[in-house]
Amino acid sequence: MNHLTTWLAASLLAILSLPLHAAVQTRVIDYKAADGTQLRGYFAWDDAIKEKRPGVVVVHEWWGLNDYAQRRARELAALGYPALAIDMYGNGQTADNPKDAGHLMHTVVGDTERQYARSLAGLELLKTQPQVDAKRVAAIGYCFGGKMVLDMARRNMELAGVVSFHGALATATRAEKGKMKASVLVLNGEADGFIPQADIDDLKTEMKTAGADFTFVNYPGAKHGFTSTDADKLAKEHGMDIAYNPAADADSWKRMQEFLQRIFHSSNH
Repeated sequence: MNHLTTWLAASLLAILSLPLHAAVQTRVIDYKAADGTQLRGYFAWDDAIKEKRPGVVVVHEWWGLNDYAQRRARELAALGYPALAIDMYGNGQTADNPKDAGHLMHTVVGDTERQYARSLAGLELLKTQPQVDAKRVAAIGYCFGGKMVLDMARRNMELAGVVSFHGALATATRAEKGKMKASVLVLNGEADGFIPQADIDDLKTEMKTAGADFTFVNYPGAKHGFTSTDADKLAKEHGMDIAYNPAADADSWKRMQEFLQRIFHSSNH
């Protein structure tokens, strides 16, 4: 029995002596926009990575900073990119129905300076995190968030690139010729009833005129919200023309990873 106890103790000591496996850590960070609006971000990073890494801002759908945006931040962290899911509505507000979501969205979309201030506050917060290489930062966004990150690029924020997943494309803030710093990847559903063909044509013309490093991908048969596993449930609950598309979800995430590797490698120092 004594031998067994000794063996168990030695085995436990050996296990405890092993290096810890990589683990994604998260924390909520309260911060403020320039106008004093209280915001609440969700930061995720891999604590096994000790050197500074390129960071990614994540901008939520019109539902607000909910579990979906937070999950994407954790997934980015697992890829080695510390990620901050930012709050565009204030005080971490979220909505569970289209009416409330639409109201929250329009309070931001309808005020371009408010939109700019909140986007910039989130970006600057990410850059101050000790895990982040502040000179290599990108932004991704979903639906409403897709429009937000495109407008961040249009406003010439210090970003290596932006990725829009089934995002709105129309804008009141067009890119200026020769001033587009960020590379742009737009991942769109060909069957997205919320995105008129005219908006796609306008975006392509805008990006060409601006001289942007621009890629547009149109997924056949994919509807709005194609990356969200909750889309089918939400479609039934609220009568929305949205749907999850596993193939488009997987391919768009793969393209995002390739895009991030390319832009961060080219901006390495």
